[in-house]
Amino acid sequence: MRHLTLRLGRGTMSILLQCGGGEELVFEPCVVKNGMSMAANLREAFKNSDLLLMQMPPRVRVLLDSDVLMVPVELFDEQTMATMYAHAFPSREQEAVFYNVLPDLNAVAVFSMNKDLRLVLDDHFQDVRLVAAMQPVWRCMHQRSFTGVRRKLYVYFHEKRLDMFSFQQNRFRFCNAYDAPRPMDAVFYITYVWKQLQLQEEHDELYLMGDISADEQPTTQLQRFIKKVMVIQPQVEFSHHPVTELKGVPFDLQTLVVKGR
Repeated sequence: MRHLTLRLGRGTMSILLQCGGGEELVFEPCVVKNGMSMAANLREAFKNSDLLLMQMPPRVRVLLDSDVLMVPVELFDEQTMATMYAHAFPSREQEAVFYNVLPDLNAVAVFSMNKDLRLVLDDHFQDVRLVAAMQPVWRCMHQRSFTGVRRKLYVYFHEKRLDMFSFQQNRFRFCNAYDAPRPMDAVFYITYVWKQLQLQEEHDELYLMGDISADEQPTTQLQRFIKKVMVIQPQVEFSHHPVTELKGVPFDLQTLVVKGR
């Protein structure tokens, strides 16, 4: 039995194939050319990727990094979600809109995909299942949030972007994303949100994960303002699961493999 996952980032693309019981893993990052749409890059990948040139299973799970509109489950309406999403993200108005229900958090994540990109996927697979890239991370960290009594703020670094979120029991207390091309941008946004949530620098906890700057500048700077700054290491978090030993696998994809969606 083989399971295929395709991760589509804002400027990256990668493929993960799970074989057997899921412990046998093959990871392949794909070349993404600037100036070409992601749909065109995916077409090229089907011609050049070692994994995609193999006989693929009919089903693919697509982990999609896209802007997300979080809607309380009691306010969600499938008939109006596209309109709501277009109001929140006007630049994505012409894209196809999808959603994932987050039952543990009483919320629905609404996101979009370029229509040409979806067409390429439908041309190659019988069953395409879309998952917002942050969904497995939210779920994993929500489970962690019940440990201890301190309030927690989580920050996921990826592709020069920050996803920040915090929970209050079974709901989001905060959930937003920021572009952070420089390390000090990240420090600014994190400390701003920390103060906005009225978290205590001596008592509450900040968790960092993902593609943190190699020189650890954000961590060092943040420790000037927040006492309890922890960096989540995938090998430790996921008990040295085989996916954590593969070079270059994004944290959200690792989380999906280990914890599910």
